[in-house]
Amino acid sequence: MTEGISTGGMRPGSWIARGIALVTGVWYLAVGAWAFLAPASFSGSVATFPPYNQHLVHDAGAFQIGLGLALLLGAAARAALQPALLAVLAASLLHVASHLEDRALGGHPGDPVILGLLCALLATGFVLERLATRPARGTVLHGVGEDGR
Repeated sequence: MTEGISTGGMRPGSWIARGIALVTGVWYLAVGAWAFLAPASFSGSVATFPPYNQHLVHDAGAFQIGLGLALLLGAAARAALQPALLAVLAASLLHVASHLEDRALGGHPGDPVILGLLCALLATGFVLERLATRPARGTVLHGVGEDGR
């Protein structure tokens, strides 16, 4: 199990990607826990548009907790970091799209900007991890050299 969280030989970009996953994972967990555990408070502060629907806010919190855990587990098990970052980026991009589509229904004017910055952070983490984990030129993988033999 500890082999999945080993940091030996990590490139700097991977450290940054892991940090991005940890910070955004904690953010998603905190927001999700707030929505799940105190839906009226969350709705009164964040989701200020009527009608209030406790079950819907509970659902949103549950899924945000799942996204946060995916990022935290991805950061702990390095092999899962790229898929976790990409999956949470996809969910976050859809979240931005829903805020843009539904802007006349309520919410805060700055929501798309803040959520867009979160998407940019996740995309940066994904690209850095992707670059940091690709094999260096001339690296032999599974006994196969650059010539394919």
